[in-house]
Amino acid sequence: MSILDPHDDEAEMVQTVVVPRTHDLGDGFEVRRALPHKERRMVGPFVFLDQMGSHVFRPGQGIDVRPHPHIGLSTLSYLYDGEIRHRDSLGVLQDIKPGEVNWMTAGKGIVHSERSSAEVRAAGSTLFGLQCWVALPKAKEEMEPTFAHLGAGELPLIEGDGVTARIVAGEYFGKRSPVPVHSPLFYVDLVLAPGARLTMPAEYAEQALYIVDGTLDLGRDGRFGPNQLVVLKPGASVTLGALPDRATRLMLLGGEPMDGPRYLTWNFVSSSADRIEQAKEDWRAQRFAHVPGETEFIPLPDLPGKPVRYP
Repeated sequence: MSILDPHDDEAEMVQTVVVPRTHDLGDGFEVRRALPHKERRMVGPFVFLDQMGSHVFRPGQGIDVRPHPHIGLSTLSYLYDGEIRHRDSLGVLQDIKPGEVNWMTAGKGIVHSERSSAEVRAAGSTLFGLQCWVALPKAKEEMEPTFAHLGAGELPLIEGDGVTARIVAGEYFGKRSPVPVHSPLFYVDLVLAPGARLTMPAEYAEQALYIVDGTLDLGRDGRFGPNQLVVLKPGASVTLGALPDRATRLMLLGGEPMDGPRYLTWNFVSSSADRIEQAKEDWRAQRFAHVPGETEFIPLPDLPGKPVRYP
């Protein structure tokens, strides 16, 4: 892994800085939404990026995201702390823990829930992580739904010179994750020890970084704190640095632009606005497959107007 600094004298590598909107889901549990945002709708195929927590649940508390549908995308869940139990209409029941990946491809349609297990709820717990949606290429929007779980030990890990990089999904730094992605992309959990520096190469047309913890030093482009999405200019290769007194953790993400615009409404993503209208009606009529072991579901909300077109 190179820690050279070829762009130390260059500036203006940052295109946009997104400050996520914060939503309180109850009991102080906050979610910060970086994508989509009025300042930036997508980065490569990434159309949605949420930070969950960090939050401490008292005994008896936990998360309860009731069954809800998706089409036209893959969801990626990655935790820094805590545990979530995933159930879906394929019959999958899978707990996800820190450093692991849940990768669910909705294709033509899937339904899933995310909850705290009874054991985790009874003991009290913490929760901190990121969830994102990756839009599918047109040729795969109607593929059969699938689910994959990868353990932390299955993901490529690069270490050296104060840098730890786990390739969560896609390909970057010459390493490829076994997560079965459907388009050129990268998603990298990066930790810089105090004072460490690393060159982020321009491997893809659209690249960004989300600061999870600590302060990121981009030289003349400035310093950025937690919960900011920094979108780089096309072709920008930047040097990432941590301050001398504290480590910095961030997620690198991006990829090649999508093969045309996407429409997004609620939990549905598609290249066709009509397909989203069909999905809305199918959920309203409960024509999606059901999640074994679940009796609840999230009703279709009031969605006035047409689906939003990105970009």
